[in-house]
Amino acid sequence: MLGIEIPVFAFSHCRDVVVAASKAGGIGVFGAEMFTPEQFELELKWIEENIDGRPYGIDVIFPTTYQDMSAWKDASLEEVIPATHRDFVEDLLNKHSVAHLPEDEEEDMVRERLSRGRGTPVEAASMLEVAFKFAGVKLLVSAVGAPPREAVERAHRAGIKVGGMVGAVEHAQRQRDAGVDFVVAQGYEAGGHTGEIGTMVLTPSVVQAMGDFPVLAAGGIASGRQMAAAMAMGAQGVWCGSVWLPTVESDLLPEVKAKLLAAKSQDTLRTRAYTGKPARVLKSGWSDAWEAEGAPKPLMRPLQHLLSRPATKRIERARSKTLISTPVGQVVGQFRHELTVKQVYAEMISEFIDAVEGMTRLLES
Repeated sequence: MLGIEIPVFAFSHCRDVVVAASKAGGIGVFGAEMFTPEQFELELKWIEENIDGRPYGIDVIFPTTYQDMSAWKDASLEEVIPATHRDFVEDLLNKHSVAHLPEDEEEDMVRERLSRGRGTPVEAASMLEVAFKFAGVKLLVSAVGAPPREAVERAHRAGIKVGGMVGAVEHAQRQRDAGVDFVVAQGYEAGGHTGEIGTMVLTPSVVQAMGDFPVLAAGGIASGRQMAAAMAMGAQGVWCGSVWLPTVESDLLPEVKAKLLAAKSQDTLRTRAYTGKPARVLKSGWSDAWEAEGAPKPLMRPLQHLLSRPATKRIERARSKTLISTPVGQVVGQFRHELTVKQVYAEMISEFIDAVEGMTRLLES
């Protein structure tokens, strides 16, 4: 379907990881969520110039539930975020001596997110307008929610395949009805936005419900053994995100990589504290504070992200080891060494072959 050699999809917000994955024989999928349309266009231009003609994809959020931001286009943060939430965040950051961003930078960030409908279908549409300018984009994946039918049809006219992330069988059926070419069954173990059902249960359920429709497995997959298990459950490939975070090519801060390499699987949790939707992240002082008794309830998407993003920028700039975090799955407990993307692919395929050969010997005996 995609002209790739290895059915390992590499999701990342880092352009270097995307390029390295496609060059390794898989396919890199670049996440749009962290960028403005202007930044996104610059990133895709760089990818096109460095990927040697290999196919790659983009990942866009098509939210089904969100706060309408149109009435607040020219508003300030104080007008759209309750004082209780703003005070809670400020008290937390002051407690850990996290300095403010320059005033203009913080205001510009809020104004820009409000004006472009951050976390709404308006933003998704603007990201698609950028993506359709680039010939190398061969895949569009809907990260949250089924994509609009007109977006799918436009992608197909441009020769772009479309996939959809799902956390339940009924989600997969909605994605198929929207016209996508395949679905990604993402289990509870996964990093970022994820559902309630584990990969071991979700994958075969979606495979059975979808018949011959192609299914990838995601969530808790970072090794060849896990890849073999996914294929044994009927998946035709795997979608991986967390495994690329501590790679050499990853642009995560060294402090974050160090926390990932030292973490155990139980050092993650699902929280609404970052985006307003349940997302699995590495535990930190930020997530602990929002889970504590007396903390305000996280706001609906995208208001919570409007509150948290300037704060996380401040945390990253301060290199606060206590508060710093990243979305990551439970598979983080397997990470102990910083490898290149190419090495990750090589180890996965080698271990996949060993696992399949081991299963074959069982049958022969």
